[in-house]
Amino acid sequence: MESDIKVDAELVAYCGLYCSACRKYLSNKCPGCRKNEKAQWCKIRTCCIENSYHNCANCKMNPHDCKKFNNFFSKMFALIFKSDREACIKRIKETGEIEYAREMAEKRMMTIKKS
Repeated sequence: MESDIKVDAELVAYCGLYCSACRKYLSNKCPGCRKNEKAQWCKIRTCCIENSYHNCANCKMNPHDCKKFNNFFSKMFALIFKSDREACIKRIKETGEIEYAREMAEKRMMTIKKS
């Protein structure tokens, strides 16, 4: 299963997570953020689609200051998975999506962990 982690910018979620390294994606229980029509509850996904952003790295607002990026569900997700999505967005801005995807695939990580 884990050998299926591939490098693909289309598998970078709107919030900066890397779907290709996610257990649900790898076990075919989720199509990934971009193709997950059931994820209409996600404020981040909705905002990016409405603004034609490939992900939050395309937005000029600092993720820390964004109420959609820092909503209740995303805070709970961050707590449970020790995810630092702000660091993910910062890394995408620094390296670009394909290099970020390459790094995450090589590390077999869905998210940059909070330290």
